[in-house]
Amino acid sequence: MKRWFKAPLILPDRVVEEGLLAYEDGRITDVWDLADPAAPPVPAGAEVVERGYLAPGYLDIHVHGGGGADFMDADPEAVVAITTTHVRHGTVGLLATTLTAPEEEIIRAIRAARKAPRRGARVLGFHVEGPFINVKHKGAQNPEYVRPASIEEIDRWMAEGGPGDRWHVTLAPETEGALEAIRHLVSRGATVSAGHTDATYEQLRAAAEAGLSHATHLYNGMRGLHHREPGTVGGAITLPGMTVELIADGVHVHPASMQVAIRTRGPAHVLLVTDAMMAAGMGDGEFKLGEFPVIVKGGEARLHGGSLAGSVLTMDRAVQNIVRLVGLDLPTAVAMASLNPARLMGLAERKGSLAVGKDADLLILDEDLNVKTTIIGGEVVYEGR
Repeated sequence: MKRWFKAPLILPDRVVEEGLLAYEDGRITDVWDLADPAAPPVPAGAEVVERGYLAPGYLDIHVHGGGGADFMDADPEAVVAITTTHVRHGTVGLLATTLTAPEEEIIRAIRAARKAPRRGARVLGFHVEGPFINVKHKGAQNPEYVRPASIEEIDRWMAEGGPGDRWHVTLAPETEGALEAIRHLVSRGATVSAGHTDATYEQLRAAAEAGLSHATHLYNGMRGLHHREPGTVGGAITLPGMTVELIADGVHVHPASMQVAIRTRGPAHVLLVTDAMMAAGMGDGEFKLGEFPVIVKGGEARLHGGSLAGSVLTMDRAVQNIVRLVGLDLPTAVAMASLNPARLMGLAERKGSLAVGKDADLLILDEDLNVKTTIIGGEVVYEGR
């Protein structure tokens, strides 16, 4: 049965104030601007969103946990806790993200995510963050398990995935075996990202020539920008073809630094991510990230030594913050959480925007961009009060 919405529609390039959208059998079938003389009349029974918007569902390529659970728990029920937490905040699809750990623990986490019941946000693949990183910028990663890049280990991870899974690997391109690993990963269809790295500009450029194309949580966990040594940050925002992540929680990156990245790299090459740990959606308290205890207070997650340990950010707040703190227009902010990650994962033909033929992954947002309803493939999976 076809379902119709009359609502302001957030498209990648504009907001259609008087919009009309329909979906059927899990796909969008109609998108109209009612100011167009060719637009059909609003069908009887169409649902009207008078004070809010209809937006594409958000996609998060970097999320460790939420709802009191972590993907490294390697438990299908933990996966459900994560996916059902984030779907309430507008995330319709995500990459299950692992930490630096022994190989067998990474593999157990991948297996659990594959076995988990399909509830909440869809697991679209895997983001393996570490273990091939630089201990100088380890952040909340455990240095005990940092090791040189191994093509054999990579192949064992990927053997656990399915044919439709997307793969994203964060590594330090200056470390032993990294360039060979980058070439191998790219040959297998993975996206390779620089993160937890001390790479110089020249080392990052060499990695980009080998196929690396992304930077994990830009500014955080990497060599910074210096006027005589542009470093990882300078390379990430200037080398051709690179995309970058921003954790727009107002803690990890100053709003002015976010502006620098967006203006330099261009908004179409910037993705919003949460880097959420298990405390996302849980409030203040004591939690864990991998083996490390974490204190969450006032929206900040920190190790006992004071270092940031992931975030408690959700994608709805990331979009709100990029509008409020950085001053981006609504279509651009939403695209950074939907269309841009869809493009990175090679899913833009199906996801990321309100267009005929795409999956009916929709959000009903209120005027303040809070999520009222999340729809995945035409199915209502979350409806707020």
